[in-house]
Amino acid sequence: MAKSVKAIKKPVAATVKAVKKPAAKGVKAVEKPVHRWQQSLIDTGAIFAKPWRRYRALIFQGFLIGAIVAFLILAVLAHTVAYFTFDVTITQELQKFKPEWFGALMYALSWIGFAPQVDVISLLVVIFLFASGLRWETVVTFANVIGISILGTGIKLVVGRPRPTADLVSVINRLSDYSFPSGHVLYFTTFFGFLAFLTFTLVKHAEWRWLLLVIFGGMIVLIGPSRIYEGQHWASDVLAAYLLGSIWLAFTVYFYRWGKTRFFVDQPVAKEKVANSPVKT
Repeated sequence: MAKSVKAIKKPVAATVKAVKKPAAKGVKAVEKPVHRWQQSLIDTGAIFAKPWRRYRALIFQGFLIGAIVAFLILAVLAHTVAYFTFDVTITQELQKFKPEWFGALMYALSWIGFAPQVDVISLLVVIFLFASGLRWETVVTFANVIGISILGTGIKLVVGRPRPTADLVSVINRLSDYSFPSGHVLYFTTFFGFLAFLTFTLVKHAEWRWLLLVIFGGMIVLIGPSRIYEGQHWASDVLAAYLLGSIWLAFTVYFYRWGKTRFFVDQPVAKEKVANSPVKT
């Protein structure tokens, strides 16, 4: 009886080994290109070594700390001073540049940032992201816009800085709310900045990716001069908004990456593995 059992086991064991060998070969065949790619990254020095990675991380953290400190200093000064000498100088010099195309560009950018245009653009982008199956991206984009709007409005009320006046610079349209920081610059930096991040990380086609990055980046860079050119903000208002917007954008990206493996991981597009979950074999 024992001999017959062993006789049966031998073919079964041989069959199992025969099945395992092709599977093992298949896994190795898949792993080889991956390992070669990983090794090439190491050999070519494409990835910074640990000390340099830490150094660069410290630089970025230092920028955030510096931006926070600089913004707080500007906010305190703006609360006590209506404007700085360099504010008037920068505005007057910029307004001397009077080509029609430049004025039209400055006006168009500022127009985008006013209601209801800004609300319509934000809503359309949120709808587009949701319809595209990017659920977590939709949530973060919506929270990003609402959060920076509340923060910017609150700081305006606390600082209480008046807008530029027509006796100092040319003012296209006199606005009634406070000046510090620039709400347009805050919105463009955080909203279009986050869209630029999503474009850079999600869009595969290089042509579309770089086109969108140029558009978003150009809008962010030019919205500051636009607000100064129209005489509706001082240069220090714009600088403070860029600083605060950069800080908010950095935390938005951090929040997005933290939640990417925790929420909506099974969304239709750009799925993720659940954080800290065992890998299924």
